[in-house]
Amino acid sequence: MESLIKFWTDWHTPIVMVLILVGGVILRAILIASVRRIVARVVAGVSADSSPLSKARVVARTNTIGSVLGNLITWSITVAVISTILSELGIAVGAILAGAGILGAAVGFGAQSLVRDLISGLFILFEDQFGVGDSVDLGEASGIIEQVGLRVTQVRDIEGTLWYVRNGEIVRVGNKSQGWSRVVLDIAFDYTVSVAKATEVVAKAAATISKTHKTELIGEPEVWGIQNITGDQFVLRLVQQVTPKSPDAIARELRHAIKVAVDKAKLNLASEATQIFVK
Repeated sequence: MESLIKFWTDWHTPIVMVLILVGGVILRAILIASVRRIVARVVAGVSADSSPLSKARVVARTNTIGSVLGNLITWSITVAVISTILSELGIAVGAILAGAGILGAAVGFGAQSLVRDLISGLFILFEDQFGVGDSVDLGEASGIIEQVGLRVTQVRDIEGTLWYVRNGEIVRVGNKSQGWSRVVLDIAFDYTVSVAKATEVVAKAAATISKTHKTELIGEPEVWGIQNITGDQFVLRLVQQVTPKSPDAIARELRHAIKVAVDKAKLNLASEATQIFVK
């Protein structure tokens, strides 16, 4: 018995510190798992009667909030564990916090950018400007949102580069994943080609992809008519409304279908030497 008391007396502090660390890790794992389970339930519980666009926004926003909650849990538990360990070591945490408060007031003027990043991150979440998985244009960085934090947003561009963008530096947001997107194609024909014939060929070619990409298309393709005209050519504009994550793929399919149809109809496109003026 005396040996146990002596062992506890000699090793009390290290044992408690280890227990605090283990408890913090276990608590974090439990809370993170709970957040993920809630996110999964929210995503799975989206009404089947909701539109695909509404479902996509709910999923994106839920994943984003889950990511932020995960970061908040990690930092909160880390601070709590460090404070408890310091108290166990006999260090006056209250005095440190008081000193930190004075120091914080002193360096607050130099941390204005950090505060701005945090406030901007909160507004991004509350206003649902973008979420995880959205395709966005943030100015210097464009790509797919991989993670949204209160201070930094991570964006993966088309080349695979991961950009870390401070929320306070985001002046404008172009979100290509909210609502719908539009494919806009301008086809330049030789001036001698019949406008009616060219319009018919382009419209029929665009309609052919509706069979293979029905879920990605919203509405029917529209030929808006002559977008521009010069002495050597005229430009027809074709538009197709699509789901927000498929404009590039649909644009490629439309170009291929139009190329095949134009060749089959033996219509002459504008020469490469001819400049195309589109406003």
